Amino acid sequence: MKNKIQLITYVDRFGKGTISDLRRLLSNELKGLFGGVHILPFFYPIDGEDAGFDPINHKQIDARLGDWNDLRQLSAEVDIMSDLIVNHISAKSIEFLDYIEKGDCSVYSSLILTKEKVFPVDASSKEIAKIYRPRPGKPFTNFKLKDGSEVVVWTTFTSNQIDIDVKSSLGMAYLEGILDTFQKANITMIRLDAAGYAIKKAGTSCFMIDETYDFISKLTQRSKLRGIKVLVEIHSFYKTQIEIAKRVDYVYDFALPVLVLDCLFNKNTNNLEKWLAIAPRNVVTVLDTHDGIGIVDVAGANGEPGLIADEILDQIVETIHTNSKGTSKKATGSAANNLDLYQVNCTYFDALGQDEQAYLMARAIQFFVPGVPQVYYVGLMAGVNDLKLLEETNVGRDINRHYYQKQEIEEYIDTVFFKKLQKLMVFRNSHSAFNGEFKLIKTPATELQIKWENKSDWALLRLNLNDMSLAISYTKTSGEITSLF
Repeated sequence: MKNKIQLITYVDRFGKGTISDLRRLLSNELKGLFGGVHILPFFYPIDGEDAGFDPINHKQIDARLGDWNDLRQLSAEVDIMSDLIVNHISAKSIEFLDYIEKGDCSVYSSLILTKEKVFPVDASSKEIAKIYRPRPGKPFTNFKLKDGSEVVVWTTFTSNQIDIDVKSSLGMAYLEGILDTFQKANITMIRLDAAGYAIKKAGTSCFMIDETYDFISKLTQRSKLRGIKVLVEIHSFYKTQIEIAKRVDYVYDFALPVLVLDCLFNKNTNNLEKWLAIAPRNVVTVLDTHDGIGIVDVAGANGEPGLIADEILDQIVETIHTNSKGTSKKATGSAANNLDLYQVNCTYFDALGQDEQAYLMARAIQFFVPGVPQVYYVGLMAGVNDLKLLEETNVGRDINRHYYQKQEIEEYIDTVFFKKLQKLMVFRNSHSAFNGEFKLIKTPATELQIKWENKSDWALLRLNLNDMSLAISYTKTSGEITSLF
């Protein structure tokens, strides 16, 4: 992965909606802004129950977006990251439908994870309660086989997402088959989606247990043999991120979004600076993604304090709701389906009350902290909460998944605000200091100063939270010192 800003986007929600059009957009209107692109699920179909994260065929590109040749052409111009959906397949997949038809006689029976495989003797209520859940309710769904018998299947997320037994030889072969397809398409990096839930063991939380770490390590090695690097997506207690970072190429810095809000809302950098002192360096930094703003990543767990005190965290969540004029409440928790227990569904721009200066400061922090920055397409557009889409689908995350038409993009990139963001992004991608050493300069809690040094080159970010001022100074190739803003 290049040490340049990465784009994360859906193909069908950004522009004309094909891979070829995305390639043209990156080569023209967005030229120079991105060193790579994470294309969110482009598999068949893109419009399932979970926006492509429940593919019927994980090796087939949805024909509405293009084909593998289109993707190879894009990969010749920019690095591509793709999702490897580790935990589940679609209930409409060939594999699961064959299992429904034939039961244990199906060639895919060992691929399907049933409750009985984990709990040969029926699980107690205490054991069930111990299972970590991303959504309310039990992680099981009853299905009727063709012969009339019933089977209880693991469905960690939705009843359309059938958990696979990754410990079986067929489970690992299924995942490796997808890796082989990615390798042929010149995909150089994958994100392991939902990997934390992949291993189930009776008597445990079935989330990020010891065996999960081993599984992730094993899958990472098999990916590397194909020249594919691995990014792991884990929303969890911050110490889990630190531990998993030792075993893979990259992890997300999911703590950063809320820590930046903490800085800007509370005019205090202490929590952010404490995190930067211990945070992994092999990270992809984000402020927003196709999911919501993660809360669990900075919260306490199992009696241990988090990165932000509970009472301050509660205030941050309420400030998001206030800044978004209550729209984020309509998409979070029990207000919408697709319930998420660990996040607030809201665009980052709305979380900041559509304050352009605060938003520019937030991006400056992201681009200056250690890691490879990733910018979500809605965040690139400084998008606001899409209430119309939320009302249509009642899916909370859709409030932050707007469908941008080409005209909207063209109008936005001509604004004064985008020109400032563009200038900042090009600077982050091009200045040699960011390939050097990171330094956090000691300042009062109401200020933040971050410096990068690479031999004689340097870049310095200075933020004053009292007057919300932003200054960036840097060396030019001539040795001259100048300012970005």
